[in-house]
Amino acid sequence: MALVEPIPGEPAALADTGGPAGSGETALVVADYHAGIERSLRREGVEVQSRGPQRREHLLRLVDQTGADRVVFLGDLGHAIGTPEDPEAEELADLFDALPVPMTLVRGNHDGGLAEEFDVPVTPPGGTRIGDVGFAHGHTWPSREVLAADTVCVGHEHVSVRLEDDVGGARVERAWLRGPLDAAPFSEYYGEEVETNADLVVFPAFNDLSGGTWVNVDGQGFLAPFLPEACPDAEIYLMDGTRLGRFSSV
Repeated sequence: MALVEPIPGEPAALADTGGPAGSGETALVVADYHAGIERSLRREGVEVQSRGPQRREHLLRLVDQTGADRVVFLGDLGHAIGTPEDPEAEELADLFDALPVPMTLVRGNHDGGLAEEFDVPVTPPGGTRIGDVGFAHGHTWPSREVLAADTVCVGHEHVSVRLEDDVGGARVERAWLRGPLDAAPFSEYYGEEVETNADLVVFPAFNDLSGGTWVNVDGQGFLAPFLPEACPDAEIYLMDGTRLGRFSSV
């Protein structure tokens, strides 16, 4: 399989992270879990019951189905910017207790307080590389170590597309972006030549309440500081695998 293979119909992918001595370790990768988001929505006047147990069971089912050796949370595992409070803290504790495999948290912009509150392995903001796969959240520039990987995974964008039919109906669906990285923006940022031949994979949000960037709608700017310039030829894929073409022309 490819180094990073989206799971059909799911906001998750299976990554071949290699492991020691060619052990074939695989990781289930999800982005933007946003535990406890319902509390924030209620503060904004949106009445919604906690879906924490459903999120947890969804993730555990994917771990079981894929036989993954590890779970990589691609940033924003929590929702609070600061230290998580109940019910978010309770949801996170229950999730950590239930996970049957090791986990890696790629630090996102919502994970600062979480990293200090829970004893979980957390990467630097620029991400980390496991085998030939690089992982970064996307709220800041990926490290050069990450860019040297064959495939780079990021989240943060909550990628979505707005689809219209012939009679004026419209719907929004979560989606993937995928394409070759252009080294030029990274060389400019780092002030020296950066080489990368990586394939970039931008994940949809695991949490379906978190909204998203409508990447095919004019005026919807990207959130990552390196997009879209660093991947101008990125193509959109729906979660069922349907290829829509280049984001700039959909």
